[in-house]
Amino acid sequence: MTLTELKYIVAVAREKHFGRAAEACYVSQPTLSVAIKKLEEELDVKIFERSAGEVSVTSLGEEIVRQAQSVLEQASEIKEIAKRGKDPLSGVLTLGVIYTVGPYLLPDLVRNSINMTPQMPLMLQENFTTKLLEMLRTGEIDCAIMAEPFPDTGLALAPLYDEPFMAAVPSSHPLAQKKSVSTTELKNETMLLLGAGHCFRDHVLEVCPEFARYASNSEGIRRTFEGSSLETIKYMVAAGMGVTLVPRMSVPEEALAPTERRRRVDEPHIRYLPIHEDDGIAPPTRRVVLAWRRSFTRYEAIAALRNAVYASPLTGVKRLSE
Repeated sequence: MTLTELKYIVAVAREKHFGRAAEACYVSQPTLSVAIKKLEEELDVKIFERSAGEVSVTSLGEEIVRQAQSVLEQASEIKEIAKRGKDPLSGVLTLGVIYTVGPYLLPDLVRNSINMTPQMPLMLQENFTTKLLEMLRTGEIDCAIMAEPFPDTGLALAPLYDEPFMAAVPSSHPLAQKKSVSTTELKNETMLLLGAGHCFRDHVLEVCPEFARYASNSEGIRRTFEGSSLETIKYMVAAGMGVTLVPRMSVPEEALAPTERRRRVDEPHIRYLPIHEDDGIAPPTRRVVLAWRRSFTRYEAIAALRNAVYASPLTGVKRLSE
């Protein structure tokens, strides 16, 4: 039994496909298949059920895969211990970021990281929360910046900031003349939502559950925005298709300046409005956190990453610690 064979079975369990698992491990499919068959023969158990359509893990195989993942993490920790003895901050740090944070935080974060810890380059992975949680569990990434809430997976968490939502409305819309709006005022509007899988979509529906009708009954809208980015939806707002909610850091500072001082020309048709308290209900916000496996040993790297975050402007949000 080798670590390589354990790596192969973890990859197959994750991908549910021998070909994709081989690609992820940078080997040919025959090489991976032979190694797994050898391991199954050595253990005298069947780890995977193979069919024409997909690969499934047997009940006993699930236990073996979990143990294999644990062994791989422990083996990786040995290497990390050796690295820490030389320079705790040396080596790549693999960071996952959700789609609705990455474009607005990463430019400053990466710049700060290069200046503060040049010996620790960041390998970046943008994805959905569910996928990032899986990648954390399997050790594909070291840490992730995500928005709560998400399932309790026993991860270590460090709160970064609380971020308010803002309403984005067409500049020709009657609401655009207001200084702020309430969620009640948005109830009768056409709300444009991100596609399924985006946690920010879930945050909006949690705050404004009445908009769930656009996710279930209005198939045209749902399909139009499946997989879309916030920036794409902003263009649809500018075109007068509806309104949306956006996180504060996604709002260009120039767009909040008085009309006569606005310099930005690519968003002239959108007005961004704060959301005020409504019937005693506080304006909607989300908490953005840094998460990592408790078994991850590069504590100094996590601290350095947090420092790089806090060195960023983080305009319009509430920093939670320094």
